[in-house]
Parts: sequence; C-alpha cells; structure tokens
Amino acid sequence: MGVLAAGGWGLLAGSALLVGALFGFLAKVPTKVVASVMAFGSGVLLSAVSFDLVAEAAEQGGLLATAAGALGGAVVYTLANVALARRGAKHRKRSGDQQPSEGEQEGSGTALALGALLDGVPESIVIGTSLLGGGSVSAVTVAAVFISNVPEGLSSASGMRKAGRSARYVFGLWTGIAVISAIAAMVGYAALGDAPPALLAAITAVAGGAILAMVADTMIPEAFEQAHLWIGLITVSGFLIAFGLSHLSNA
Repeated sequence: MGVLAAGGWGLLAGSALLVGALFGFLAKVPTKVVASVMAFGSGVLLSAVSFDLVAEAAEQGGLLATAAGALGGAVVYTLANVALARRGAKHRKRSGDQQPSEGEQEGSGTALALGALLDGVPESIVIGTSLLGGGSVSAVTVAAVFISNVPEGLSSASGMRKAGRSARYVFGLWTGIAVISAIAAMVGYAALGDAPPALLAAITAVAGGAILAMVADTMIPEAFEQAHLWIGLITVSGFLIAFGLSHLSNA
C-alpha cells in the first residue's frame, strides 16, 4: 500500500504539469501572467527546499553531510542541464519564442523531453521517501511541487506551441512526465525502504540541491525577463505561503 500511495502522490504532483500545459497550449495566456506565476512557484519551491528538505536532511544527517549532498545534487543537475542546453533544451521553460523548432535544431524535441524529466525526477523521489518509516507524505512538498509544476507546464507548453510543436507532442510529453513522476516516487519508496536515516538525509539533500539549481537555472530567468519589477514581491509571497503551510503541518 505504501508504494501505491507514493505513486499516487507523485502522480498528483506531476499532473499539475499537464494542467499547466493545457492552459499554455490552448489559451493565449499573457506573458507577464506566465512570468508572475513562475515567480510565485519559484518562491514556493525555495521555501520547500529550505524548510522541508534541507532542514530535514540537516536534522537527520548533520550540516556537513547535508551541504555536501546539496552541492552534489546541484553539480549533477547543472552538468546534465548544460549537456541538454547544448542540444536545444536551454529554454524549455520559456513561454516566448526562445525554444528552437526541430527544423532549427535537430534533436531539440528529445532534449526538451529529457530536460523535463531532469526537472521532475528529484521532486518525485523526495515525495516517495517522505512516506518511509510509516509517516505521512509531506503536504508541503507535494503542495510546493504541484504549485510550481503548473507554471512550468504552462510556460513550457506555450513556448513549444510557438516553436511549432504539435498538441500530440506537447500533451504526450507532459502526460509521460506525470506518469514517470509517479514511478519515481514509487521507486524512491520501494528502493529506500530499508535505508538508514543518514542515507535518506543524503538523498534528500541531493534532491534539494538539484531543485534549487533548477529554480535558479530555469524558473527565475523566465520570471525575471517579463515581470522583473514585481518578481521580488511575487516570489516572497510564494515563499511565505509555503512557509505558512509548513508551520501548519507541523503544528
């Protein structure tokens, strides 16, 4: 039952990508609205990483191990992101005309899909591991991933539409990522069920570092380009809402 529960929560969080993609592909959402929602999602994830992931990892594994894990996650994510960016996935979360079409850069469609996978897997694994030990899923983590996934799907799908990619490609991609998110959460739960607390702390820290690098590399640039006069206020609002949710869940 635990594995199925992990998969269900992972699917719920991943399904927000599809919800966002529906709006981004089928509706002409103003760019400033997309950027504002992206800034809000960035704040939510920053709060989740700070108070729900890194704080938990430090409590279980200590400061040094947490710092090393977070740095390692950021390094791995950045190296993979650089490799994918060179193949056409640099602007995968951008809502404008920055994304290359397949004709402009062959293989960019595959790179976009792998980039979306790179962004989603760390979040899903954390969701799965949060259920270990008989505990309940971290509501803040699920809420943060869900809220941040909506603007990610919206922005990316809007950019894919402008790059000439078909509805079949866009919705097939995000449906696939949602399913893979569920699988990643299930794997995180099943594979780490007997892991010692120190290992779980390290994995949580690695995922936190990867998510933080993702926010800085892909989400904040989209928000800053179109909503830079308001990005600070919007991001702080998302941060504080997630912070409040964290305190309510721990009360």
